[in-house]
Amino acid sequence: QTWRLSGRWGSASLGFFGAAGAMSITEYNGAAIIAMSGKDCVAIGCDLRLGAQNATLACDFKKVYKVHDRLYLGLAGLATDALTLSERFKFKHNMYKLREERNMKPATFAHMVSKTLYEKRFGPYFCEPVIAGVDDDGTPYITGMDSLGAMETSKDFMVAGTAPNSLWGVCESFYRPNLGPDELFETLSQCLLSGVNRDALAGWGAVVYVIGKDRSFAKTLKGRMD
Repeated sequence: QTWRLSGRWGSASLGFFGAAGAMSITEYNGAAIIAMSGKDCVAIGCDLRLGAQNATLACDFKKVYKVHDRLYLGLAGLATDALTLSERFKFKHNMYKLREERNMKPATFAHMVSKTLYEKRFGPYFCEPVIAGVDDDGTPYITGMDSLGAMETSKDFMVAGTAPNSLWGVCESFYRPNLGPDELFETLSQCLLSGVNRDALAGWGAVVYVIGKDRSFAKTLKGRMD
């Protein structure tokens, strides 16, 4: 066995080659996550499929976790590591809030996530985080990183999952700057559903969170179940 993991930005880690063919361990459970920025708002969405390679185990597994009202975290990759990391990040945020008496800003939280992943660089978590949030003044913030914590910020959109090329393509086609909350929800929803239709390891419905300065909402989408 040879171990290798390829992050979305090309960072080297560990993954494995089985007898049946090559597969990255980050693709074992399947995932699709998109974050988009709009005018004083951001949106982040994920598919709902939990699988074991080609076998579907559940269709209600959310890969986006709420940190606080204006900050959400998406974790694509191995589901067990995603659950572990989500609890660890919530703990660190709660300790920060207890000490500082305020919520973490999105950029502060992103650097904390990057530092936590880099601490385990010799035995990394098999996850690719995507972070979306808004500052107190409504400025949108989205960033993504690989399993070693190498950050990549963006002013428009960020994707992660088992079929990033499909997600990138539809996002580049549909995205427009300065979208309002409702238009941003519609755009991200169409991109996510179109992207997962080209990926056998993701899909089976989706959930989208829209975070604005004044209001936030979440909606569940119905997708193809085949």
